Parts: sequence; C-alpha cells; structure tokens
Amino acid sequence: MRKRLKGSAPERPRGVPQRAAETELVCYVRDGWTPRVAPASPRRDWMNATPDSFAYRCLPLAIANTHGWEMLSPVGFKARWHGGDHVGAVEIVLDEGADPAKAPTSLFGSGTITFHVDGILRTSEGWNLWVGGPPNAMKDGIAPMGGVIETDWSPYTFTMNWRFTRPDVWIRFEENEPFCFFFPTPRGVLERLKPELRPMEDEPELLRSFDAWRDARLAFQAWVKKAQPKAPADQWQKLYYRGLHPDGKPGPGDHEAKLRLSPFRQTGSRRVCPVRHDETGRGE
Repeated sequence: MRKRLKGSAPERPRGVPQRAAETELVCYVRDGWTPRVAPASPRRDWMNATPDSFAYRCLPLAIANTHGWEMLSPVGFKARWHGGDHVGAVEIVLDEGADPAKAPTSLFGSGTITFHVDGILRTSEGWNLWVGGPPNAMKDGIAPMGGVIETDWSPYTFTMNWRFTRPDVWIRFEENEPFCFFFPTPRGVLERLKPELRPMEDEPELLRSFDAWRDARLAFQAWVKKAQPKAPADQWQKLYYRGLHPDGKPGPGDHEAKLRLSPFRQTGSRRVCPVRHDETGRGE
C-alpha cells in the first residue's frame, strides 16, 4: 500500500464512486411551484450601519455573504412563539393579500417555523448541498437551523426551519427576504481528513511571515492611533483583502475579493422563477 505523506489530501477509499471535479446545480420545479431563488446578496443592514460601512472591509465576512444562493420568502409575515412544544404554540400572521398556500407553517413544534422549498435541487455525483440561514444576517428572537443534504440522488424536497430563541417576541420576514441559503459541498472529504496540530517553528517560513505581519500590524495600529487618518482607505492595511503576503509579494492567482455567482437560468419549457435578476445577479 502506498504511504500517504502527513498533511496531504486524503485518499479516496476503494469502492467509492468518483466524485465530479465540479458540480452542476439544477432546481427542478413542478407545475404550481414558484421558487424565488437568486444569488445571495452581499449587503447586510447592520454592516451598512457601521461607520463608513467598515464591516465590508472584512473580506471573510463579505465573501461569506455571497457564498451561495438564497430562497426568498414569497410572503411577508410576522410570527411569535408562546412557549411550549406543541405546534399550536406558534402564531403566524400574514400580511394583507399574502397567499396562505405559500406561507410558512408550524409543522414540527418545539418553537420552530417551517418554510417549504418549491423545488428539488440536484447536484452532480458526490456533491451535497449545505443549507442554512443567510450568513451574518442575524434576526433577534429567532435563529436558522442548518442541514446537509445528499442532493446528487435524493428525489425528495426539503424544508428550511427556524427556531425561536425566546417566547412572546414578535419576529418578522418581509416578502422577498431570504429565508434559506445554500451552496454545494463535496461529500466524504471531511471524514477522510486527518487534522494535525504542529508547532509553528516546524515551518520556519510561516513563522517568519507571521512575525513580520504581527510587527507591521502593531506598528500600523500605533500609527493610526497617533495620526488619526481621516480617509477610510488609510485606516486599514488591506494585505489580506488584496491577496498579498506581508512583504508585498502576491498570494495565489485565484485569490477572491468578490464573488459573482450566476443566477439560475430558465432552461425549460416554461418560466418557473418569478424573481427578475439585475446585472449583478441579485433578485429584485
């Protein structure tokens, strides 16, 4: 048996089907279903409200916001949980004129509300779908639940569920507000990984690079505190954002500072998504 080097990518077990290097993503829609699906929005109200929209300079946050697609609520409504585990403990009040057939429901009890997803999402062989709430879009009084679904073979729909965090608090979803966020993820990789903990001095180049960045960051923060620059661009170093090493050398060529995901194209015999997409791919 060939010996695997420590820290290398895990080998695929014998007998496991070969996973596609990339995946397709198709939403199959039955007659009468009207899913509202769009590339995830980069914007967050609380990030907009930070001074000079400073939160958007955190690239990991910004990338996470757009790292998938969203299902949008077909109705506006408010809801509250009165406490208790029975399904009747959740009260849902729809906006005037909203279609009750498209409304979320109290299906499982235990302080949850359930959104039905109008579509069967399919991926290529060996690819799952990670499903949850929109990243960095916190709602007071309720939190999204997450799941991982084998969408390369499953002929079943799934639901998106949110759970109240405390009773007797009204929460609200606007029409076209995201209630579900999803993206493909390869199956089987995590379980085969063999994570390691190593002293940083075992990797001298990494240690030198980190120490250089730490010293430069401390010096930069001291300068900002003293000089108090007015221009927002002068208030942060932007090394990671630009994909640069501490010495200014470029990082990987595929460094991502923005994601531009494609909208779901209409490819069948009838239009099935009522959401129009603008030039950025964001639903309107």
